[in-house]
Amino acid sequence: MKLILSVACVSATAVTPTQKVIQLLQEMMAKGKEEKEAEEVKFAKFSQWCKNMEASKSDAIAKEKATIEELVAEIEKLNADVKKLTGEIGELDQSVTTLKTDIKAATSVRGMEKSDYVATHNDYSESLDALDRAIGVLKKNAHDSKQTEESFLQLSRAAANIMPQNVQRALASFLQMQSSDIYNQAPEAHGYEFQGQGIIDMLEDLKNKFRKERSGLEKTELDQKHDYELLVQTLNDEIEAATKTRQRKAASKAKKEKRAAEAEGEQKDEEADLAADSEYLADLKSECEVKHTDFAARQKLRGEEIEAIGKAIDILSSDDVSGAAERNLPGLVQRGSSLLQLRRRSAEYSPSQTKVAMYLQEQSARLGSALLAQVAESADADPFKKVKKMIKDMIIKLKEEANEEAEHKGWCDTELTTNQQTRDRKTSQVEQAQASISELQASNAKLTAEVEELQAEIAELEAGMAKATEDRAAEKAKNKAAVEDAKAAQVAVANALSVLEEFYSKAKGATALAQGVKEDAPETFSEPYNGMQGESGGVVGMLEVIQSDFARLESDTEASEAESKEEYEKFMGDSQTDKAVKETEIKNKNDKITRQAEDLSQTEESLADTEKELEAAMDYYEKLKPSCVGGGVNYDDRVKQREEEIQSLKEALSILKGDDIPMPIESGRAEYETGASHQE
Repeated sequence: MKLILSVACVSATAVTPTQKVIQLLQEMMAKGKEEKEAEEVKFAKFSQWCKNMEASKSDAIAKEKATIEELVAEIEKLNADVKKLTGEIGELDQSVTTLKTDIKAATSVRGMEKSDYVATHNDYSESLDALDRAIGVLKKNAHDSKQTEESFLQLSRAAANIMPQNVQRALASFLQMQSSDIYNQAPEAHGYEFQGQGIIDMLEDLKNKFRKERSGLEKTELDQKHDYELLVQTLNDEIEAATKTRQRKAASKAKKEKRAAEAEGEQKDEEADLAADSEYLADLKSECEVKHTDFAARQKLRGEEIEAIGKAIDILSSDDVSGAAERNLPGLVQRGSSLLQLRRRSAEYSPSQTKVAMYLQEQSARLGSALLAQVAESADADPFKKVKKMIKDMIIKLKEEANEEAEHKGWCDTELTTNQQTRDRKTSQVEQAQASISELQASNAKLTAEVEELQAEIAELEAGMAKATEDRAAEKAKNKAAVEDAKAAQVAVANALSVLEEFYSKAKGATALAQGVKEDAPETFSEPYNGMQGESGGVVGMLEVIQSDFARLESDTEASEAESKEEYEKFMGDSQTDKAVKETEIKNKNDKITRQAEDLSQTEESLADTEKELEAAMDYYEKLKPSCVGGGVNYDDRVKQREEEIQSLKEALSILKGDDIPMPIESGRAEYETGASHQE
């Protein structure tokens, strides 16, 4: 009924064939423009995707190149540092060897000094013993020349290396004189007055001289020993400092070598990523360029097509065509309309159309296709030709949908794969950053505790040094007072001895025996008075002992002071060294804390950026899911159903043509694929 009304309307309005053709051409032009615009929209999206991907990959490549350059620079610097540290370690090893050689040389010299000291000290000690014996013999056995000679010979042998030449000559002269007296005087001559007091005084002076020289030798030995020990301590401190410096540099070298190896591995990974991204970018540019060329050709062709249709419409709409048709073709239109009505009436009741409707209904039920059910309904209601055209249009539409879905499927696969890779990579980066943050936080906490412990140890060291300095000052003041007292006492005793010795020396000849004493004179004395020579000897001896005691007090106190000073300086040196080491450790640990804090901040910023990128990738994935991962029938099932729908429509066309044998499904699918390839 719809077709009959349409024909009636055409007849009533007297539509000519020319007008119908113009109308069809106008519809074609409208469709061509619509498809051209739709194609422009699609390609605009594709072109934008090309630009986005090219920019993204170019940015990734630039970052990878920059990272590689940074890694190369870092590796070069690390290798240079390792080379420098290797040289410095070698220099430290050479320095330690030299210092050890210096210690051996100093020890050898010290051994020779010690041997010389022992030999010389023994000479002085033996000489002093011989002097004591000689003086004793002279004082006790002044008239025993033989015993005196033996004592002097022993003294000459003991002090041969240290006795002055003038003393040796005096002793030799004295011995010669004694020997002459023994042989030239009568036995009763032993009662003569002893004349060797000058020799005794000379020996006493020599004894004092030897004592002073031995004390000087002992002081020199103490000084040499102190200098040696101080030198060895200094050299050992330098060896210890050089060893610690070497250990620190060796640790730094190992750390830098490890980091260089890690950086080389990172460089290889970045270079691999750079190669992959560069290859992808080259393929992308090539594909996009080909697509752009194809699009330009298609747009040009569509434009030329629209232009040709427009020209045809202009020609048909001109008076030369349309006017002539209106003037000359009305009767033909009416006859054609009557014939068309007759044909459509007969087509309304075509058995083939009914058969097609039944076949399509069966296929729609079997496949569950709403599309085939709609076509079956139209085939049962619409005229024969319209049904055929509708089926053909539907087949074309299904093929176009298949092509569009195939293109969309390819795009979805690419986007989903890229997005999955991005999400996996960013997730791994987030986990690595979180692990690094935890490690840095734990390391900084440990370093902070170690710094606090070192600061406490430094405070304890400073307190100990302050206490030692206070004690040392008090001890030094006490020793100084004792030494000053000993020196003053020695000066006073020496002055006393000088006074006594001067007096008794003069007193020896101060008086003589009086001549011509009256026999009846009262008894006075019978011998000259030379002072209390006997008693004075005891006093002088005691003063000398006292003087030696003060001298020993002075030397012992000075030795004790030197020893205490050495111990104090060693303690302070060790403490200062320990403090400097701890302060260096604190500085290094604080520097490390600062560096790790910076690394922690950078890692946290990187983590935040990476989490944002991961979130963006997840959001993009959620956007892709509706069109690319949607539920329901999957892509393969939709393709299969569409193929069967197309095959069913083709079989329906065959039925309308009079062919009762349905086309096999497989051959229909092959034909569909061939048609799809032509469409592409």
